[in-house]
Amino acid sequence: MVDRTFEFLHHNEREEKPREKGITEIRGPYYDPMGPRELRDLLETMGQYVDIYKFSGGSFALMPEEAVTELIDICHEYDVKVSTGGYVENVLVRDNDKVEQYFEEAERLGFDIVELSSGFLAIGTDDMVRMTEIVAEDYEIDPKPEINVQFGAGGATDPDVLEEQGQQDPEQALEEGKRHLEAGADLLMVEAEGITEEVNEWRTDVAYQIANGLGIENLVFEAPGPEMFEWYIKNFGPEINLFVDNSQIVELECMRSGLWGKATTWGRTVTWKGDEE
Repeated sequence: MVDRTFEFLHHNEREEKPREKGITEIRGPYYDPMGPRELRDLLETMGQYVDIYKFSGGSFALMPEEAVTELIDICHEYDVKVSTGGYVENVLVRDNDKVEQYFEEAERLGFDIVELSSGFLAIGTDDMVRMTEIVAEDYEIDPKPEINVQFGAGGATDPDVLEEQGQQDPEQALEEGKRHLEAGADLLMVEAEGITEEVNEWRTDVAYQIANGLGIENLVFEAPGPEMFEWYIKNFGPEINLFVDNSQIVELECMRSGLWGKATTWGRTVTWKGDEE
């Protein structure tokens, strides 16, 4: 069991790492530069609750190799996997012939996960699934495809602009997700834009549809705000897989563990293991 203070006080039981449910993925460098000292401070205090660390916006491509590998090594020291984030979209548009070289470099640097997103792109499902197959079969790195229902998702675009772009049928996302899982993906990222982020009205029906159609154990829902991850916990329980900003890890884990919460979750968030070993 994890070491913590006040062990005699109530705390919802959580799986130990490597977890299969209740996974927390956090954003690394993007809104916050996050150097090695800050990362080590974060993981020394909260590392037992962090499962995946994601570079966003291609931030690693701005940094010296020594800095990138140091961040990756620190994560591995605390049993945290490291994801590239969705930078493959940029590679597909600007360096289409270097996609596999991008996978090779990610593997060489020590990344554990390559995210395969397409929110900004007009690209066929067959092409995206083929990338999942190639990564799963040819590289020592896990593919993590992203599914979405909003064209142009991924850049915090104004909701009125996204509304003009138009939403996709959730059934399309479900079909693509199923094909990615069959092609070798273990987890899928669910983009928040078009569901709970940058929308004039939340599409919670879409979240339910995706969860029920693909299985919550196969999904990591992006929830870039406390009101969003609180909704997921209220509706799917504290062991839902979530992606949040690194600044939100403490608030999220307090809510998962039942230690604290907002008015609608305080004292209500529980788990029950029964006779599980």
